[in-house]
Amino acid sequence: MKRLIGSDGRALLQKFNLLRPLVEQMVIAESVSQTPVDDDSLMRARQGLLERRGYETMEEWPQLLEELGRPEQAVLDQLKRGIQQRATARNQFAVKAEARFLERKNELDQVVYSLLRLENRFLARELYLQIESGESNFADLAKRYAEGPERNTNGIVGPVPLTQAHPSLVEKLRVSQPGVLLEPFRISDWWLVVRLERYSPATFTDEISDRMCREMFDEWINEQTTTSLSQLNGNVDASAHS
Repeated sequence: MKRLIGSDGRALLQKFNLLRPLVEQMVIAESVSQTPVDDDSLMRARQGLLERRGYETMEEWPQLLEELGRPEQAVLDQLKRGIQQRATARNQFAVKAEARFLERKNELDQVVYSLLRLENRFLARELYLQIESGESNFADLAKRYAEGPERNTNGIVGPVPLTQAHPSLVEKLRVSQPGVLLEPFRISDWWLVVRLERYSPATFTDEISDRMCREMFDEWINEQTTTSLSQLNGNVDASAHS
């Protein structure tokens, strides 16, 4: 890496905050360079790119390239790198993926809940009673009275990670039962009326395993990049004093 980036080049890249992204890409390229990519995997990646862009058949590949405005080889190289990174991440970290999942399970659990956020305590109580008695439904009251962004979603929040909510709300949702309306409670300046609609505990699927592998791979790449930068900067300092 030192041979590829001279001291003048490093100083210029550092000036414009481009050195770290460049070194990171070089670290990634080196780490995945020995991972093979078979034709079937590349074909699936091409089909996936077409679908994400709204195309339906491989015959539309030329139109996609025109839309992207990039040479075919550049697009294929990017797809290959993505395949290599996923495969390398699995090869290096699959054995640690389940342990990582168990550490982070609480963050991965998902919830859907209905929410009314109000400043007026007495209005919160009145709307709670209307929902509880069946006189009104949550969606209608949210559209009329909610004072937060849930007003635009009929009071529905989610699916979102459970831990994304305020800690006090997380505590209540964690012990609540789906369909049970919670009595109004206060968080900061708001009175909340909440009903848990669905609680989806995270399970260790292949998709989650891949996600854990990728997280660990990204952290490893970050560490390797920091080490490489330290070595490069050390070289610059040594050259300056010689």
